[in-house]
Amino acid sequence: MNVKVFANLREICGGVQVEVIPEGNRVIDILNKLVELYPAIEEEIFTPEKKLKPFVHVYINGKNIIHLNDLETVVEKDDQFALFPPVAGG
Repeated sequence: MNVKVFANLREICGGVQVEVIPEGNRVIDILNKLVELYPAIEEEIFTPEKKLKPFVHVYINGKNIIHLNDLETVVEKDDQFALFPPVAGG
């Protein structure tokens, strides 16, 4: 599964796209594997309760997972997975 990362997550992951082989097919499985590979990403995207932080967004094929099944959303191998951290600016 290719995960596209944006903003400061690119620095943590060392690039624009990361190859992740999760142990399941849900968004949470992919994010957990990403944290395993890049531990610094955890505090950027998750609360202590393992929920996405406010303003962190995951899109599957251009759809925000909050409009799907949130972290339980099933992801197919060929789906486009994009992870956006909170971004400030003006």
